[in-house]
Amino acid sequence: MATRALVNGEDEPSWKKPVLAWKEFTRFLSDVRGEMRKVVTPSRKEVEATTTVVLIAVFLFGVFFWVVDNIFDLGLHQLLSKLGGLQQ
Repeated sequence: MATRALVNGEDEPSWKKPVLAWKEFTRFLSDVRGEMRKVVTPSRKEVEATTTVVLIAVFLFGVFFWVVDNIFDLGLHQLLSKLGGLQQ
């Protein structure tokens, strides 16, 4: 029965589970080490450039959404005043 369970791809015997878990863990740590070797720290100039781009983009999006919000607010107030729902 145990042989048939292994052939069918069912659970490993209980004595093998810690050994397999250790092998998986060490392979995981090896993969982490390999990925960490690929990490590149940006230079100060690159950080300053990307920070500037982000700050400008945030400011422009803020202005854009402020303008759109004011347009919708004006349109909604005019619509409601024509329908008689807003008293001015």
